[in-house]
Amino acid sequence: MAPGLIHSGHLLASGDEAVALAALDAGVRLGTGYPGTPSTEILEAFSLYGGQAQWAPNEKVALEVAIGVAYSGARALVTMKHVGLNVAADPLFTVAYTGVTGALVVVSADDPGMASSQNEQDNRRYAVAAGVPMLEPSDSQEAYDFTLLAIEVSERWGLPVLLRMTTRVCHSKSVIGTRGPAPPAPRARFERDIPGRVMIPAFARRAHRRLRGQLAGIEAWNEASGPNLRVHGSSRLGIVTSGISHVHAAEAAPEASILKLGMTYPIPMARIREFAGSVARCVVIEEGDPYLAEAIRAAGIAVESKPEMYRFGELNVGRVRRILAGDLSPESETPAGTPPCLCQGCPYRVVFQALRDLDCIVSGDIGCYSLGVLPPFEAMDTLVCMGAAVGVGLGMRHALPPEEARRVVSVIGDSTFVHSGITGMVEMAYNPPPSGHLLIILDNGTTAMTGLQEHPGTGRTLDHRATGRVRYDELARTLGIRRVHVLDPTRDPAGFRELVRQCLDSAELSLIVAERDCLLAAGKIRAYEKCEEPRA
Repeated sequence: MAPGLIHSGHLLASGDEAVALAALDAGVRLGTGYPGTPSTEILEAFSLYGGQAQWAPNEKVALEVAIGVAYSGARALVTMKHVGLNVAADPLFTVAYTGVTGALVVVSADDPGMASSQNEQDNRRYAVAAGVPMLEPSDSQEAYDFTLLAIEVSERWGLPVLLRMTTRVCHSKSVIGTRGPAPPAPRARFERDIPGRVMIPAFARRAHRRLRGQLAGIEAWNEASGPNLRVHGSSRLGIVTSGISHVHAAEAAPEASILKLGMTYPIPMARIREFAGSVARCVVIEEGDPYLAEAIRAAGIAVESKPEMYRFGELNVGRVRRILAGDLSPESETPAGTPPCLCQGCPYRVVFQALRDLDCIVSGDIGCYSLGVLPPFEAMDTLVCMGAAVGVGLGMRHALPPEEARRVVSVIGDSTFVHSGITGMVEMAYNPPPSGHLLIILDNGTTAMTGLQEHPGTGRTLDHRATGRVRYDELARTLGIRRVHVLDPTRDPAGFRELVRQCLDSAELSLIVAERDCLLAAGKIRAYEKCEEPRA
């Protein structure tokens, strides 16, 4: 779908594309975020359709930029996968207090079943903890409609809105009807509001009370006219559900009465109470945590929740039928697929082979290089979260006996290093372990794991225009790290291995930037570099 082809009518779109279309139709001034499956395609599509989109170094920065847009009275969209909201949680909690002038929509793309994630946390909890209204689309049409509704709710009550999606909604395609461009968005303007925007304790106390009042107003609206659907069916079975679970439940039990919640915080508890009272048996069907079931039961409404065994992974029609039947028998195992591996010819192979041969203790990180943990290398010993390679490695260096400490190496990718590894390198220089430390940055010139996106270390923006570039070697030297090496490990694998050994034996702080473009991106990178000179 190319620019110029977007118009009101019907088209086939994924949930991610639908969010981008809605943002375009609503006149969103800026879309910002950090690439993370399954949210990545939202900003890529928004840029393709003609919207202004940009990748930030990490999700915290992305949300802060979006807050600035919304403080200025314009409309902002910020996107991230579920674990990205952990990084952005600090500004999220406080912007709920300050409120916004323009619309601020925060997309959290959750990953039940961990198709491409290190955990399957349920970010519906964030809406309650931060005190922000939350919408949950169940398909592409609702992804489009609820994005527009999120903008409306945000501007009406002056609060950020969480648009919580899941992998199936993000990536599944269905026919949607679009409305076409809306009336022009409000013009950006700055209005001074020191008590409302500066969260020192004296102002924050009043802001918290104001927030609770706003949420009470949204709850009343959700009860009366929120985006909740009641399907009348049998009085013997009622199902309360939301998001993609509604699609599964409707197919698994077509005879049932269904209450599908579109806004799941604040929860329309009076509507649920009335619905539960109208059926003999009421079951809550939801993926992930028993978020709805716990809240409904806490309100004194008798509903059934799914057994604990169905808390893990995605739901589907078969699993919903098992839940409704009370089936606790073991589920069949998913057939094993072909295990993933590093691409043939990937420069990371040389690195992990050297680390394996030298019997290093490897503190690893998030990216396609995480596959170094698998055969034939098995050269990664820890993986926690984005950027943790540096800090975890330093912790082991501080704690292990000297002979073991000298074997510890931190390995991190280029995009991940910019995301949250820079502060780890600052810690490395500020609190150096007695045995020194070795940090290896795997610089393949792209954010490979999520689909070859740009980042501040590539020197190109989301749409591949030249811009400023982070230089890892120069940054290390400014911190006082003296042993800094930049090289292509594939040119001399034996020499690379010897360099790693020398750095480990030196008992000094060392950085190796293993620099070679990803094979999948190399051709594109060469084309980008020919197109445009860096901007001033």
